[in-house]
Parts: sequence; C-alpha cells; structure tokens
Amino acid sequence: FIILAFCWVYIRKFQSRQESEVISTITAICALAIALITSALLPVDIFLVSFMKYPNGTYKEWAANNETRGQIEDTVLYGYYTLYSIILFCVFLWIPFVYFYYEERDDDNMNKCLQVKNALKYTIGFVIVYGLRALSFSISSLTLIGMLAVITYTAYGMSVLPLNLIKGTRSVVYERLENTEDIDDVEHQIEKLKSKCKDGRPLSSRDRHNLQELEGKLQVLRRRGRHLEIAERNCCTKVGSALRPFKILLGILFILVALLFIVALFISNLDKALHSAGISSGFIIFGTNLTNPLNELLLALQPVFPLDYILITVITMYFVLTSMAGIRNMGIWFFWIRLYKIRPKRTRPQALLFLCMILLLIVLHTSYMIYSLAPQYVMYGSQKYLVQVRKNVCTYLCISSLKHVLVFSLSHSDQCTVTRSYLFLHKFWFFSTIYYFGNWAFIGAFLIGLVVSCCKGKKSVIEGEVEPDDSDISDDEYVH
Repeated sequence: FIILAFCWVYIRKFQSRQESEVISTITAICALAIALITSALLPVDIFLVSFMKYPNGTYKEWAANNETRGQIEDTVLYGYYTLYSIILFCVFLWIPFVYFYYEERDDDNMNKCLQVKNALKYTIGFVIVYGLRALSFSISSLTLIGMLAVITYTAYGMSVLPLNLIKGTRSVVYERLENTEDIDDVEHQIEKLKSKCKDGRPLSSRDRHNLQELEGKLQVLRRRGRHLEIAERNCCTKVGSALRPFKILLGILFILVALLFIVALFISNLDKALHSAGISSGFIIFGTNLTNPLNELLLALQPVFPLDYILITVITMYFVLTSMAGIRNMGIWFFWIRLYKIRPKRTRPQALLFLCMILLLIVLHTSYMIYSLAPQYVMYGSQKYLVQVRKNVCTYLCISSLKHVLVFSLSHSDQCTVTRSYLFLHKFWFFSTIYYFGNWAFIGAFLIGLVVSCCKGKKSVIEGEVEPDDSDISDDEYVH
C-alpha cells in the first residue's frame, strides 16, 4: 500500500492535466509499483537465507530440514519468475498496447473498437520485431538493455540529484526582476522593428521573421512572469527556503553515498580484473581479495539486527530513486533525439509510459549492480558455517566459504545457502562478462555526469513549468 500510494502521488505530480487518460494513468502507476516491488525482492532474498541460521553457524530448528529450506528457496524463485514475467508482459505487451491506444485517439472520437483494433495491430508488430528477438535469448538479454539504461540514467541521476539539492534554486525575487528586464528589452526591440513600417513600407522577410521570434519570446517571458508571481506567493516556495539547510545536508549525504558506491564498484571490478579467470569465466571470483568498503560495512552491521537489511534495502531504493531523478532531468531520448520531457504537471501520457518501461528494465539490472557493490553479502547474506579444525569447532562467515571449500573439502558446501538472485546473475558467463565491462562504463558515465552537474548553474524555481512549445491553454489551466 505504501508503494502504491507513492506511485500514485509521483505519477499525479508529473502527469499533464490537459492530456491524461484513465487507462494510461493506471498503467503507469501499476508499472512503477511493479518496478519498486521487484527491486524490494533482493533484500527479502538475502534476509531469508540469513534468517535460516543462528549467529553461531548452526541451522535453526525449522530450517534444519533440507525439504523446508528447499520450499523457501522455491518460493523465492517463484517470486522472481512471477515478477520477471509481469515485467516481460508489461514491457512487450501491456505498455506498448496502452501507448498505441493513446496514439490512436483523435479529436473526432474514433470508435473504441477500431481504436483497440489498431492498437493491437501495432502491439503485435512491436512484439514480432522486438519482443520475440529478446525472448529468444531469455530474460538475461533484457538486462543488457537495462544495463544501457542504468549507464545512461542512473549514473547521471546519482550525480545530479545530490548536486541539485546542494546548489538549490535561484531566488524567485531575482528571477522576477531579471524576467521583467528581459520583457522590457524584447518589447523595445519589437517597437524598434515596427517603427520601420510606420510610413507604410512593408517589412523585409528577415525583419518579419525576427518580429515573429521576438513576439514568441515575449509570450514565453510573460508566461514566466505569471508563474514566478505565483511561485513567490506559494507557501511551498517559502517552506523550501526554510528547509534549505536540511536539503544541503541531504545532498552532501547523497553525494557521499554515491562516491561510496563508485569506490566499491571500482574495487570490485579491479578485484575481478586481477584475480578472476578472465573473460571465459565471466570474471567470476570466489571470495574477496581486496577490501570492499560497502561489503565490510554490511558485515559490520550484521551483529545489530536488522541494520544490515535496512542498509541493503536503502541501497536498492537509492538506485531506483536516482534512476527516476536521472530520467526526470534528462528526459526520454532516442540516441541524440529527445522524444519527451518529464516536467511537473506537464508530462504527456506517452512520456510516463516510457519512464515506467525504462524503470522496469533498470530494475532487471539493479540486482547485478548491487551484487557488484557487495558481492559476498549478496551471495550469502550474514550466514556462518562450522568447520572442524583439530579438536575445535570454528565458525566462519559464508562469504569466505568457497575459499575454505577449495582448501578443505566439498563437505562444507551444503552449509551455506546461496541466494536465488545469485543463481540468476551467473547463469550465463557471457552476460556476466558484458555486465563487467558495463560497470566500467557506469563509473565513466558517473564521472562525466558529475562534471556536467558541477558546471551547471542553479535551477530556476519554476524549472520545467514554462517552455516555448507550451500552449496558452495549458498555461491558463495551470494558473487557475
């Protein structure tokens, strides 16, 4: 219910008041909720395998039976299959159908049956061209698309979200003064051009073109002035100014978390480069050879239940929220062409559907990203196991169990339960290799995004509310 409430508020915040439809709104809310629920399954998976054991490494009474553990593992596995199947259904059938259904709507109120028929026709074409090709390579191929989305949007969102909080927005009073000066300047230029035809002579084609541009610019500036006047009186603007110190602290916290993630990801990739068997094995390593700060932090929090599970949940949600921030700031792009903008109360239904589809694909890759940040913890959680050493029984963390298995014997391998997520991630070495290089690209994209975000100035207090391509009707609707 919390996730659904958040999704409803988020979609309604960005949804266009002029262009909206019930079916597209419900689809966007449900798709966003599915993305968040699926991302929350990884912390549950880690918690369940850890909860089977006591801190001393022995199984709890209810988990001592292999059949009981198998039932729990199968339940989690079925959860993954179910949610991933829903994602496939949304990405290849439901969202494309709703998108084409909305595109077929016109001002002449086309017959609903014909509208549904045309939408189904385009959806089937979409599935034939794109869906069957992806499904033939299993769901792992979709995570490759998700990886590209993570590199594009999540990496940028991790840099732009904290820096926007730290820099804040421009002063609304200063913006109004600057906007008034711009209006006076444009009006002066328009009067200067119109003065050329006072004696009856027609304007040249160049002057007419400049006059049209200036009149359009003046219209946008006047709309900005109306919005700035409303923002100056708005209580939310005043509350935002009062919360400025809190936003700065939150932004500093977010940038520190982002840097921690990048350092952990760099160390994990470096460890794989130095100690794995290489490309042929998918850069898979057993245990850790370099100290990973995030992995060590999760292990340090294990004695205080449930801090480690709270942290892994926060990490998962952080990836999703920064992805949403990246999409919101960049918009929807196809190569170098911007298809849609994500703006408060201005976002078209098609853009919201694209946003949800991208988030669903990002969620598919999130598990591997978090595994790269804390590989051993994601693999075994907080499990420990027992080893007979001479006459003493020693307890070891399962994060190093594979090392001990290699050194001692395979008799200890059944003492640690692997998360179902890990089995998904390393089913095919080929994809693991691509993910490995994708992590390096993610680090590079984050650093580039950090430089770009630092070079940008403060955002306007009415960022995204007024654009040259907005109509006066939509502006009047917002004002009223």
